[in-house]
Amino acid sequence: MIVALLALAATPIASTPALGTAAAQCRPHEPGPAIVVTVEGLKDRAGNLRVEIYPAVEGEFLADDNVLVAQGKTFRRAVIPVPASGPARLCLRVPGEGAYALSVVHARSGGQGFSLLHDGIGFAGNPRLGHSKPSAEAARVVAHAGITPTTVVMNYRSGLFSFAPLKR
Repeated sequence: MIVALLALAATPIASTPALGTAAAQCRPHEPGPAIVVTVEGLKDRAGNLRVEIYPAVEGEFLADDNVLVAQGKTFRRAVIPVPASGPARLCLRVPGEGAYALSVVHARSGGQGFSLLHDGIGFAGNPRLGHSKPSAEAARVVAHAGITPTTVVMNYRSGLFSFAPLKR
């Protein structure tokens, strides 16, 4: 289990930072289908929040975004600076009603990747992480015709290799 999380953090992913952002961008008075993500449990108010939508299918959840798009599979990304105060919310348009797997990264330095030591991660459904990434089913959110709200609680390194929500 621990190896899977380390491999996720250490594997160079050939991501294209802008990939999926135009398709995910919500419009003023967005009618949907869209998912509004409220992010809770932030360690601090530094850096960026990056929300990504994947197919809710094992092998495609957290797969390389370039590969997913090239195969015609769903991938959407929204990135915002962490707000200085108040709720942190992101809106992502989705292709249609249905199940998606959703991840959130708190890139505390503002970078594109994920630092195992410093950054936070969370998933729809708020599965317990421990030493490994969750299944696509555990990170699943079902989008409806309009706006679908979901709340994600961030997890940060806790102990040597596990991740958990902050204790406050």
